[in-house]
This record gives sequence, C-alpha cells and structure tokens, in this order.
Amino acid sequence: MAHPAANDDLRVETLFTFKTHIALVTGGATGLGEMAAQAFVQNGARVLIASRKESELKTTTDRLNKLGPGRCEYIVADLKDKAGCLALCAEVKKRVDRLTVLVNNTGATWGDDYYNFPESAWDKLMSLNVKSIFYMTVGLEELLLKGASPENPGRVINVASMAGIQTGDVTTGEEGGLSKPGHGTFSYGPSKAACIHLTKMQASKLAPKNITVNVICPGVFPSRMTHFGLDKYMDTLLMGQPTGRIGKPSDFGGLVLFLSSLGSAHMTGNVVELDGGSTLSGWRGKRGEKTGGSKI
Repeated sequence: MAHPAANDDLRVETLFTFKTHIALVTGGATGLGEMAAQAFVQNGARVLIASRKESELKTTTDRLNKLGPGRCEYIVADLKDKAGCLALCAEVKKRVDRLTVLVNNTGATWGDDYYNFPESAWDKLMSLNVKSIFYMTVGLEELLLKGASPENPGRVINVASMAGIQTGDVTTGEEGGLSKPGHGTFSYGPSKAACIHLTKMQASKLAPKNITVNVICPGVFPSRMTHFGLDKYMDTLLMGQPTGRIGKPSDFGGLVLFLSSLGSAHMTGNVVELDGGSTLSGWRGKRGEKTGGSKI
C-alpha cells in the first residue's frame, strides 16, 4: 500500500499560492479589510475592494497597486440593505467570471448610553454586520462555485469580533474600552454573535457544494473603529493581553491567506479567535505588569 502522502505535494509554494486567486473584500478600503486586501495583492492575487467612500477606495487601490505584484480595483457600494448587496454582486459579475474568496468584512459599531440606546443603532448594525453577509454570500455563490472541488473549495471568510463571544468591559466598550465611559456597544456584540452563528449555518448549507465558510473573531486591532479606545484607554486594553500587544496587519492578513489556501481546504464552520490568547488562555494581568516585552 502506498504511503498516504505519496501523491501529495506539500511544498509551501503549492499549498500557499495565491496567483490565480480572485478575491472580493467588502469594507476593503480601511482597517481589517485593507489588511486582507494587501495580503492578497502582495501575493499576486486579483482583488476587488468595496465600500461606500470612493476617495478611500481610490487611495487604498492606488497604494496596493504600487505594492503589487497582484492588482486591486474598487467598486463603490453600500451594503445597508438587500438591494445594496445585490447591486454589488451584479457589478462583481460584470468584472469577473469566478471568485476564489469572498471576505465579508463590512461592518460598523455604535456606542451609546444603555438607557437611551437608539433603535437605529440596532437596525444599522444588524443590517451591516449580519444581513449583508447573508445576501452577499447568496448573491455570489454562482461565482464561488466556478472551479470549486472538495480538494480546492470556494471560500467565504466572515469577519465577526471577540465582542460576539465575550461580554467583558473591554470588548463591549463599557467603562473605558472602545467607547467612552458610561456608554457601551450594546448592539455590536449581539450582531457579531449572530455573524458567528450564521457562519455555522452557511458552512452546513454550502459544504456539500464545495464552498467553505469560516469566521474570524479579531480582538483589538488598529482601525478607525477602535481609534477612540486605542487613543484613550490603551493601558486598559493591554491589561487583557498576555502577549503585551494588540493585533497587527500580519496577524490578520496571514490568517486570511491561510483560510484562502489549499492548506485549509478541509476546514469549515470554524470560529477562529484572534486576540493574542486573552480569552482562550484565561490569562489576566494587572496594570504595570510586564508581559511580552511590553510594560503596561
């Protein structure tokens, strides 16, 4: 009997090649989406990024195309409702005839007073953080199926947050986290929990069709969404980090590449916690302790 690996090519250049990838990254002009787009472009893929603000899209597209060797193009889109999602899907279909990876990264947060929390803060976040993932994935299934096989499936990567798992102060933003004291992001966590559950349902639905669906739950990364917390409460945020640091682009970009590679072809329905071990390790630090080479 032949060895099980006899006919497999396990070289890095085979398992982790992206030169024939075509990826769409929603919310791709800034923050985590921009990190994902850069990872694809720097590894030779063709990337489409989408968001509402054309000026930001153009700036990011120009920057990434200077990096190469892949290429980036943009589509102006607003995923606030089903019509906006389907309009983006239609435009994508005009530009490409297949899609290797869909990164559902579009999202928003909202911090406000618990006792005066506006209904619009629920409606906007459930639409952007949950509903858009559903309609984008349904709308682009046809392109994700092109060339998909059990050995090399189409990929959907949803972006949730540790806020969908944790309920602690730093994650919710209450009392000195990612929103101002006395306020909290009370619709954000539930919307991200819904994203996680939707991912598992999508994974079950699409696995027989050769499309995998996984979700990344980032902890604290530098972005416009976390700017307030990083600016005002860095000490508080770092107290929960056993590594002594927050996330950086290589942490997120590397994971997106892995979930888009041959090396992860047998993974679906996974919830990947990307927070430096602050949750799964159970570690709790104190202000002033030295961790990971950084004083907090």
